[in-house]
Amino acid sequence: MRVLSGIQPTGRFHWGNYFGAIRQYIALQENQQAFYFIADYHALTTIDRPETVRAVNETAFTPQRLTEYTREAAIDLLALGLDPKHATLFRQSDVPEVTELTWLLMTVTQMHLLEKCHAYKDKKDRGIPADAGLFTYPVLMAADILAYDSDVVPVGLDQVQHIEVTRDIAQRFNRIFDREVFVLPEARVLDQSAKVPGIDGQKMSKSYGNTIPVFDTPKKLRKTIMKITTDSTPVEAPKDPDTCSIFALYKLFADEEQQASLAARYRAGGMGYGDAKQTLYDAAMAYFAPAFERREKLAADPDQVEELLRAGAVRARLKAGEVLERARTACGLGSKSVSL
Repeated sequence: MRVLSGIQPTGRFHWGNYFGAIRQYIALQENQQAFYFIADYHALTTIDRPETVRAVNETAFTPQRLTEYTREAAIDLLALGLDPKHATLFRQSDVPEVTELTWLLMTVTQMHLLEKCHAYKDKKDRGIPADAGLFTYPVLMAADILAYDSDVVPVGLDQVQHIEVTRDIAQRFNRIFDREVFVLPEARVLDQSAKVPGIDGQKMSKSYGNTIPVFDTPKKLRKTIMKITTDSTPVEAPKDPDTCSIFALYKLFADEEQQASLAARYRAGGMGYGDAKQTLYDAAMAYFAPAFERREKLAADPDQVEELLRAGAVRARLKAGEVLERARTACGLGSKSVSL
């Protein structure tokens, strides 16, 4: 069974990214054929270009920042446990076969299918200009998936629609050209039962500005954790762990015995939220310690990371080339030799 997923390099990974998706991607790499790519082409549809912001500042997504985020995403994924011996890791833009396949798919994709896609509809409904890249984003995503004969695509619930669109496009292509060119993928909805609140209590998201980065320095991490919003319950009073964001985050790192112990301290009273935040900080530092150590070594050897990405691209292009050849032949374009 081949698994595929892409991750946009739109900023440093936070706890929500890790517990909501990345941890599960890594679990799926064992004993399976897994292709994971850094979706730098997709990121171009979401960047804030200089003409769309008042000034090129920290929020403006410059070309240099895209390059930096792509490199950092690769380092972070490897540090968090993605193993090149089990999974193929590569940059989306290093596989030109996917962009050619995108065009072939565009010629059979019906407009009404793309008009229903939520990313485009949301912007249109809010009166925000949507460019052709955003409108055709689902076709590039379909090419990403179909290029590797993907069987399973792990996604959040909000991305299931894109897998359905991919299946629709693939089925129409197969029907029009009367041959089984593409494998029809299945969505595997990620287990998002581990809710990850941000420092303000809302769902952790870059768009809310409430994230806790995985790889912040210890000093910055502690400072961020200390900003977690709490109520005004006095230190001496009992507190409800089930309504506290600090405790919800602590559960991500702690076993049942540790959770029960902290919950008892909440209910007994006499513990301030500052103590709970320190407990959370200690648990997070211990949990991510091996990843921090791996990341330090990877960051010190960027050539090794680049070599891993290039090796992954070679493997990805070999597979994508096979699929593209099937699609070209079906269309009547004929065989194309692929030079790597």
